[in-house]
Parts: sequence; C-alpha cells; structure tokens
Amino acid sequence: MSRVLAFDFGERRIGVAVSDPTRTIASPLPTLVRRAGKRPPWAEIARMVQEQEPSELVVGLPLDLQGEEGPWAREVRAFGEQLGQRTGLAVHWVDERMTSVQAERAVRSLGLRRSEREQKERIDAAAAALILQQFLAGQRHSET
Repeated sequence: MSRVLAFDFGERRIGVAVSDPTRTIASPLPTLVRRAGKRPPWAEIARMVQEQEPSELVVGLPLDLQGEEGPWAREVRAFGEQLGQRTGLAVHWVDERMTSVQAERAVRSLGLRRSEREQKERIDAAAAALILQQFLAGQRHSET
C-alpha cells in the first residue's frame, strides 16, 4: 500500500494531512500559508508531495448545505485539477461539509491552552486529517 496526501484548500491557509502506508491513520502536517487571491504555494506543495511520496491525492470539496457547488467550490476544483496536472497523481474529491466545525471541536478537546487551541493552523490541519480519514474510511468500506 502507499500513502495518500489530503488538502483542505482555504483562502488564507491550506491544511495538509497524510495517511500511514497502510491507509489506516490520517495525520496532520504543517499548514501552508497563502495570501488571499494569490496563487497557491506550489513549491511548498511540490516539496510535500516529494517528501511524502503519495500514490494519490484528496481535496476537500466545499459544498453548500444542499450539496451544491458554489463559486468557492469551483475555485477549489481549479486548485485540485492543477494539483493533479502538476503531480501526475489522481485527485479524489471528498465532501468537506462540517469538517471545520468537527476539527475545531477536536482541537478544543485536546486540553491545550486557549492561545494554542485557537490557532487557525491547527484547525486547518485537523480539518485536512478529517477529510483524509473520511476518504480512507470510504475506501475500506468499498473494499468489503
């Protein structure tokens, strides 16, 4: 088996997570910073892909509460398509509705000091890990 790398693409930050080689556990990686309206930090993304050696990628797709794609989802799809072109890897989409809320709750439950709990980077990384965990669980379910 091989690793999977996941991205939670945001206006200011990109949460990143990686699976273990058995595709059982999703672990957060350092969050990438991006300037709003600017292109993604492709050099840093390429470095992470090279270091982690994934066989495929996952991108969280921000759907609205009705499950529809809006303007932001189109921007995220453009990122994912470019990611696939730049890496030559398959990109899978995962509905990311509510992952940020779940991530915030998970980070708050860790017992960290308030200043550490409220670091947006932690929440974005945890959201990426939740997106990846959801993908991995779907893969295991489809294999049975």
